[in-house]
Amino acid sequence: MTHTTQGIPFTFKDCSLSAIATGRTAQNLRELRDHLQSVEEGSVYYHFWGGRLRPQFDDPEFNNDFAAWCKHSLRDDVIAERLSVIDPMHFPSLDALRNEVIDMIEERLSERELIPWTVNQDQFSFIRSQIVVFETPRQISVAEELAAVIPQISTSSVYYHFIDARRRTDDGRDDFSNWLNGLEGDFSSVIADLADVDPYFVTLSDLRNQLAKVFSGHFSDTSSAGRV
Repeated sequence: MTHTTQGIPFTFKDCSLSAIATGRTAQNLRELRDHLQSVEEGSVYYHFWGGRLRPQFDDPEFNNDFAAWCKHSLRDDVIAERLSVIDPMHFPSLDALRNEVIDMIEERLSERELIPWTVNQDQFSFIRSQIVVFETPRQISVAEELAAVIPQISTSSVYYHFIDARRRTDDGRDDFSNWLNGLEGDFSSVIADLADVDPYFVTLSDLRNQLAKVFSGHFSDTSSAGRV
């Protein structure tokens, strides 16, 4: 069923992630696998996506915390490389993503006779996150304004509306697509182009540029910047 957003302005929001310790730690691949089998979904989400909002996420060697830990703490390049190519966008749920990681770890465990351990200070700490949302004064009322406004919004706003939205919305789509879908007019081509944007293997700055390119390709770049 289509949810109408006609007459409802799009209000941009900002966000940050608060990291919360789960009390679960691992010193080797076997322990990592065992905890992954029962840790809450929010922890899986954090270790794949949470790094996007951490200040050090500029041009990472690995895109998820599991791969980075296997590389730098366990010194296991094989499993690190295998985990690093996992794209969470290709999985229908966090449980499916979790199972893929577990399967890869179990495959690696079957290949090794000796399981490397880390010292206590290098153990993997499972973290879950709580998103903190901030209102902003920026609004737009017509679709054409997206072309001018997107380059101006913060990267954390990009994260909230294009990445985190997929967890919040019933149809698993980003906020821009859902808003456009409720407006009068045919925006199906814009929505299709947004669906083709994979936000995982790029920085938030690069993602913002990709979104700006999509919107400028469909809407006039001379549209007015949204109300502030």
